[in-house]
Amino acid sequence: MQMHTTMFSATSMTPKRCPSRISLLAAATLLLAMSSAHALTTSNAEYKDGKTRIAATYKSDKAACDSLKDNAKDICVQEGKAKEKVALAENEYAHTGKVADDAKVRKARAESNYAVAKEKCDDQSGNAKDVCVKEAKSIEVKALADAKMVKTVGAARTGAATDINDANYKVAAEKCDALASDAKASCVSAAKAKFGKT
Repeated sequence: MQMHTTMFSATSMTPKRCPSRISLLAAATLLLAMSSAHALTTSNAEYKDGKTRIAATYKSDKAACDSLKDNAKDICVQEGKAKEKVALAENEYAHTGKVADDAKVRKARAESNYAVAKEKCDDQSGNAKDVCVKEAKSIEVKALADAKMVKTVGAARTGAATDINDANYKVAAEKCDALASDAKASCVSAAKAKFGKT
C-alpha cells in the first residue's frame, strides 16, 4: 500500500496529496545533476593555450586559402573564420561551464554555418541562388531559436536547483529548532555548511 502525506494549501484548508519524499529527492537530484552537467572546467592556463592554438590554426587555414581563386577562395576563408568563431566559443564554454556560454557555442555554430552556406550559394545564380540563401537562413533561424531555448531551459534548471536547495536548508534549519543552545547552534552551523548558506 502506497502512503502519502497530506499538506494544506496556504489559501485553503483543503488537504492536497504530497508526492512521496523519495520522489521529491529524486527530482531534486536530477535537477542538480543537470544544472552541473558541465561542472568540470579548464584551467586558466589551458584556456589561454586554447586561444593561442585557435589563433595559430586560423592563421594556417587562412594561408591555405591563398592558392585558391574566386568563390572557392571566399568559401575557404569563410570556413576558416567559422571554424575559429566556433572554436573560441567552445574554448570559453570549456573554461566557464556556464549555460550562457553553451548557448553562445550554439549561436556561433548557427551563425557560422549560415555564413559558409550563404557563401556557397554564390556559386549559383537567379532563383536557385535565392532559394539557396533562404534555405540557409531558415536553418540559421531554427538553430538560433534552439540556442535561445537551451539558455532559457538552463536558467530555469539553475533556478529550480537553487529553490530546491533553499527549501532543503529551511527544513534542516527547522529541525534544529527542536534542540537547545549548543546543540541547536551546532545543528544550524552544520545545515548552513551542507546547503552552502552563510
